[in-house]
Amino acid sequence: MKTSLIAATMGVLALGVAFTGAARAEGVSACLITKTDTNAFFVKMKEGATAKAKELGVELKAYAGKVDGDHDSQVAAVEACIADGAKGILIAASDTKAIVDQVKKAQDAGLLVIALDTPLDPPEAADATFATDNLLAGKLIGQWAAATLGDKAKDAKIGFLDLTPSQPTVDVLRDQGFMIGFGIDPKDPNKIGDEDDARIVGHDVTNGNEEGGRTAMENLLQKDPDINVIHTINEPAAVGAYEALKAVGKEKGVLIVSVDGGCPGVKSVAEGVIGATSQQYPLLMASLGIEAIAQYAKDGTKPKPTPGKSFFDTGVALVTDKPAAGVESIDVKTGTDKCWG
Repeated sequence: MKTSLIAATMGVLALGVAFTGAARAEGVSACLITKTDTNAFFVKMKEGATAKAKELGVELKAYAGKVDGDHDSQVAAVEACIADGAKGILIAASDTKAIVDQVKKAQDAGLLVIALDTPLDPPEAADATFATDNLLAGKLIGQWAAATLGDKAKDAKIGFLDLTPSQPTVDVLRDQGFMIGFGIDPKDPNKIGDEDDARIVGHDVTNGNEEGGRTAMENLLQKDPDINVIHTINEPAAVGAYEALKAVGKEKGVLIVSVDGGCPGVKSVAEGVIGATSQQYPLLMASLGIEAIAQYAKDGTKPKPTPGKSFFDTGVALVTDKPAAGVESIDVKTGTDKCWG
């Protein structure tokens, strides 16, 4: 696991070195298109893109959907970027499949298109993807949970609080990664819910928010009130799950793990609400994306994926104040220094 983390870090450093030749890029324009402009994850992306664009002299225009899932606004943004003569687009797509036709139109017009955080469907529809290794993020929290439980892991009762069935890319990777890390056979690694391990109580969906996490946790408790491990798609869902457990006096006997590493989530780790979370780095995704567009404008070079992967890995780290043997992690103080939102 340590090798994987070091490799990801070295990949980021290598990309940064490769793009230093881009230097100033006056006259180059770029677009950032996010799902919303209110979610802290995308706010941090915008911060990273804005700072790097200012440093390199790139003119940046930022667009966002009105709400998460607002595909039409993203289509209009791509059209605007093409019309404005932008050299590249960074996009966190709301509908990873439906946006592909607009992405192809932008590429045909000479724009570099980089997917941020979530791969397009198919992934190769973008010129590159800058993202967290979400399978590794899931593996880290799975390994931590198993190591923390020790011999009790073989008798664990596990619940999965997923996102939604209609947005499978990140959801599946984190979910199946947790299983692999915990020692569960995920069967088809591209599918949620086909596993037959007796330790799995069930899956429920949360829509990635506290209310959804609370309701999903209540549903799973009805299936098995002795559930003692919860994998959550993100930290808001984790907080909702904790609230549901606390309401029935079960919060102290359940390990909750998650993914994101936002500042509120890291605070939840410090408070003992979440045992461990895998931290991702949206500011880095966007700032490196601007460097890539500047380099492309200079000499036509397109970014390459991290060796051995189909995307450029912007890194992940496990955050916990309860380190487990054999699982590399950073403490809450370090996680707080690196958090977003």
